[in-house]
Amino acid sequence: MKIGMMSFAHMHANSYANALTKMKDVQIVGIFDESAERGQQAAALFGASYFNNQEEFLSLDMDAVIVCSENNRHKEMVINAAKAKKHILCEKPIATNIEDAKEMIEVCKEQSVILQIAYPVRFSTPIRHLKELIDKGELGEIIAFRTTNRGQNPGGWFIEEEAAGGGAVLDHTVHMVDIMRWYIGQEVSEVSAIVDSYYHDIAIDDAGLLTLEFANGVIASHDPSWSRFAQYPTWGDATIEVIGTKQIVKVDAFKEHFRMFVSGEKSLEHVFYGNDMDFGLVQDFVQCVKEGREPSVTGYDGLKSLEVALAAYESSKLKQPIKL
Repeated sequence: MKIGMMSFAHMHANSYANALTKMKDVQIVGIFDESAERGQQAAALFGASYFNNQEEFLSLDMDAVIVCSENNRHKEMVINAAKAKKHILCEKPIATNIEDAKEMIEVCKEQSVILQIAYPVRFSTPIRHLKELIDKGELGEIIAFRTTNRGQNPGGWFIEEEAAGGGAVLDHTVHMVDIMRWYIGQEVSEVSAIVDSYYHDIAIDDAGLLTLEFANGVIASHDPSWSRFAQYPTWGDATIEVIGTKQIVKVDAFKEHFRMFVSGEKSLEHVFYGNDMDFGLVQDFVQCVKEGREPSVTGYDGLKSLEVALAAYESSKLKQPIKL
């Protein structure tokens, strides 16, 4: 299978490209990036041809592309790739507004190409194990969730409103909303939120607190932030606590680690040894393309989690709950 990478603006691009190099019968044939320095470095690292012209890149003989551009460029790249008949794995969030997300989904449907959204947390072994427990009824009736996704401020275009579409609340809400939807098969019906910048002197939000209600009455709280400082032992967390009538189970997707003490500014590090979620995500995408089946995480999944994150901003602005 021949796959191309569209932009290395997002740091996950390197991880996804590394995953492709570990797969048999998969080849990275081209890398498009409008930043010549960034694109040429990636091309040299992964042994692929570099292109600074999107049309020329999309004319390559390849089956699929992985889009890792700035958030506000997702729509343009996905639609162009779809019209070039390439299957697409797109970094989250799917888009920066609902209209763009819907158009991307519709164009991909019209062109009969796969649109998968990059939610690697679905491929965490502990997260998947908890899903199995829920499906077997071992937690009983699900009553509530508590979730967190707290990490470090990525800086760069992530803290630019136009390019990112939102700060930490957009960046770190969509993952866990996707997991909750996946666990119970229900949509969020109401969002209440407080959103602001608490930890950094930046013009975009770096934290928030969300309270959600699902259509079936399940309630949830979510804590998304860029609250981890540079010397913190690990990048951050992705946790979910599921409260059921039979038992309560809590999972941290990054809890599988050992502690390493070293001399230096960052004396303690948490070294992760669990399964590679990014590899699981990319492997699933490749299998979907090979088998011509619907991906595990669809464009619709991306749309529904985006709706919740954007509603959080509206709720905080208006100081009232937002119905979905």
